Amino acid sequence: MTDQQSLLRDLTAEGDEVLRLVGELDEPGWATPTPAPGWTIAHQIAHLTWTDQASLRAVTDPDDFADLVTELADTGDLLRAIEAGAAELAALPPDRLRDGWVAGRRALADALGAVPPGARIAWFGPSMSAASMITARIMENWAHGLDIADALGVRREPTDRLRHVAHLGVRARDFAYVMHGRTAPSEPFRVELTGPGGDLWTWGPDDAVQRVTGPALDFCLLATQRRHRDDLAVTAEGADADEWLDIIQAFAGPPGAGRTAGQFA
Repeated sequence: MTDQQSLLRDLTAEGDEVLRLVGELDEPGWATPTPAPGWTIAHQIAHLTWTDQASLRAVTDPDDFADLVTELADTGDLLRAIEAGAAELAALPPDRLRDGWVAGRRALADALGAVPPGARIAWFGPSMSAASMITARIMENWAHGLDIADALGVRREPTDRLRHVAHLGVRARDFAYVMHGRTAPSEPFRVELTGPGGDLWTWGPDDAVQRVTGPALDFCLLATQRRHRDDLAVTAEGADADEWLDIIQAFAGPPGAGRTAGQFA
């Protein structure tokens, strides 16, 4: 099995877990508020649907995707335009929204599976490989699925798929600094995380002075801004590593407000 196929398997599994959360919800259930201000469960699924559809256009019809980028850029606020598109989908009847999301994510997985190794896919920022796009979709499904689980009072068991989310958080270190108007440190960091099964996941040189350690779940919660740093067991050694944990983000776009300390106590 190739790496790309393995990633697609994990993307499917992550999406299936989200589907189990919403598959039997009644109409009032879809209107349940989530921890994201102003977003219901319907908005969470609508966001996943919209971004899956945009990703599918980028993979299958680059010219059409370029038109989408231009159209959204003309609004003057790309993020707000994307959220407006998701809000339109959130207004659909729940069964139509759910079925459209399921069909769309399956179509995207099929399209990504056909992308040749080494090919680049256009996106709103820099182009990316199929593997990078799949990894980003895993992160999105996990993070927005967590918002849904929090809204429903459901605790999800962490899996080794968290490694993909953690990897994005590590790889996006310098991007986080840019989004906060800061200069990223030139030296590499060491990151050591304990996976759900007890395995040690590492990034960076063994002898790095700046170090981050902790449970992989907590690191991912922090990197996706789903929990406040004060509520997590992620620790930093070194001033630069400590600063990074205050601004870390695994997602594209401007930093969000995140969650407040003690919100989920």
